[in-house]
Amino acid sequence: MAQTTVADSAALFLPLIYDTYNTSDSLPAAASASPYKLDAGDGWLREAQQRSQRYESIRYALMLLKPSLVKYNTATLPEPPKEYAIKSDPTKALLTVAPPAIVQPEEKKIEQDAISIRNWLHEFKGSLHFTQAYISGNWYQGGENNMNILGDIEWKCNLNQDAHPNWMFNNTMHYKLGVSTAHGDSLRNYMFNEDNFLFTSQLGYKAVKHWYYSATLNFKTQFFNTYKTNTNDMKASFLSPGELNVGLGMTYSNKSEHGERTFNLAIAPISYNMKICRDIEHLNPTSFGIDAGHRTKHTFGSNLEAKWVINFTPSISWSSRLYTFTNYHYVQGDWENTFSFSITRHLNTQIYAHLRYDKSRPYDEEWKYWQFKEILSFGLTYRFATN
Repeated sequence: MAQTTVADSAALFLPLIYDTYNTSDSLPAAASASPYKLDAGDGWLREAQQRSQRYESIRYALMLLKPSLVKYNTATLPEPPKEYAIKSDPTKALLTVAPPAIVQPEEKKIEQDAISIRNWLHEFKGSLHFTQAYISGNWYQGGENNMNILGDIEWKCNLNQDAHPNWMFNNTMHYKLGVSTAHGDSLRNYMFNEDNFLFTSQLGYKAVKHWYYSATLNFKTQFFNTYKTNTNDMKASFLSPGELNVGLGMTYSNKSEHGERTFNLAIAPISYNMKICRDIEHLNPTSFGIDAGHRTKHTFGSNLEAKWVINFTPSISWSSRLYTFTNYHYVQGDWENTFSFSITRHLNTQIYAHLRYDKSRPYDEEWKYWQFKEILSFGLTYRFATN
């Protein structure tokens, strides 16, 4: 208690300075319980609080009972004494008293790298999916060994619309190759069940909001020869068939704020279509909608292409492409859908479904003018992008 008494007494010798008015009800109580609770011993904290409260109670009681003792008001306090420094000049036997010079710290210049704007944004995705089965010769249900491999490469090169907001120039190259064992074919050990090369390009100038005046280009073919089972009769080869389409019209392009949904719709009322059958010596061009004895067929009409990508979750996505062309005598169309289920960053499962309608092809008793392909695969995926 002696230390507390000495500290309180020393504080009372300080000049009284009026800062606010407190009534008797608002005066701090010296014996009030501490609002703070510590896990460790807090006796020193309660003692400090009580000492401060006693000092405040005495201080305010003096100001109320003896206002003449209040020398200062916080609003009228005198200026604090200024700080001076004495400088001597021995050559002149002179002392100079002046405020010390204020030295401002030097501002460090932050070196900033020159900002380079990417005019082109690249995105690459490659995947290798496979299925395999081994069956012993004495398996009770029978069956054959088989292996299927599906490679998928997609490369996009798009104009940066943040740097060029009035222009749109999107380019995509997509190639799929599927190889499987062919135990039912006595002439070959393997067969191609997927061989599809597709290149698309869109060039547009903004008309209003998400709409662009645009020119579109689509080209597709395959690279390898395919044959009918157990024969040397060719079914298709490089540029047999091949197809080129160029159109003029309008394109609608929109992307959600966080990029989880993208949609692109190109409508070309004026469209030129060329079908190609390079190898008419081994293939029948009429099976590709080309007149007999001709390698190409040129037609004019209209086309529509819609592409959308929806990321339902970070691990589940759906990408789709719908393409149609008509010369007002026949209609052909492709609808491709890919559902991707990611297990890890580089491991995923895909379901690919391709529905096609082509009235220029020969009529089939079972499917009529429709064609369908479906592939379920599991494997590795790698992708990178520049933004």
